[in-house]
Amino acid sequence: MLEVSPSPSRRLGGGWRAVVPVVLRWALPVLWVLWAPLAWWVEPRESTEAQLDRDLAAGRVVTFQRAQGWADDDAYWGSRADLRYAADGAILAWTVPNGQTRYAFVDPPASASYPGEPDLSTNAGQDARLAAVADPWQAGGALAHRIMGTAGLLAGVLTLLWLGRLIGGAPPLAGTRWFWFWVGLIPFGVGVLAWTYRELWRPPFPPVLDRASGWRGVGWLVLAGFGIALLVSVARGVLGTTVVPG
Repeated sequence: MLEVSPSPSRRLGGGWRAVVPVVLRWALPVLWVLWAPLAWWVEPRESTEAQLDRDLAAGRVVTFQRAQGWADDDAYWGSRADLRYAADGAILAWTVPNGQTRYAFVDPPASASYPGEPDLSTNAGQDARLAAVADPWQAGGALAHRIMGTAGLLAGVLTLLWLGRLIGGAPPLAGTRWFWFWVGLIPFGVGVLAWTYRELWRPPFPPVLDRASGWRGVGWLVLAGFGIALLVSVARGVLGTTVVPG
């Protein structure tokens, strides 16, 4: 009997299908470990007007922005909450040279003006003082913005790799694709780590016949999201906003 060996293209395709899970098994956790500390570092930290005055006096204000609340219409776990700009907003956010972002609820005057400095009894006067301190930093760029960009890039690559494997790869073993899609949206990348562990590190054998459905994934997303939010809130109250920002 004449035996026909697989074509090079088929052998190559089969090789890639075997290699991709191994690469992702390590790549996804590594990307998450690289992303998490950067995201934590630049996450806005609640501060005070007194700290703002100290940073201004020491010339540590790199950028600043007034706002009226936070935009919360983006539920993607890898993104940061954006400020809603308002010229007369009650929130003033500023970055410092180490790349961290601070914010405080301020009502003008935030502090007494100094001789020869703008009148701080209005937002415009305070902004003039902030700009005078921040402008010299702008030539070198804001470290906080570069760290934010790097954290966003890592989160984007992590998400694309996970989604690419989930949608274009072999069917999941422990749950349906919709189940893992919803679980993957759990905050802080916890869902992506759960998928990596259950599907790549410890896949069920033999495969589960009654795989978890999309509705079960929605349930896990709601329960885990609530639980994580509660845990973060408690930790912030116990450890403070320096350790648990938000």
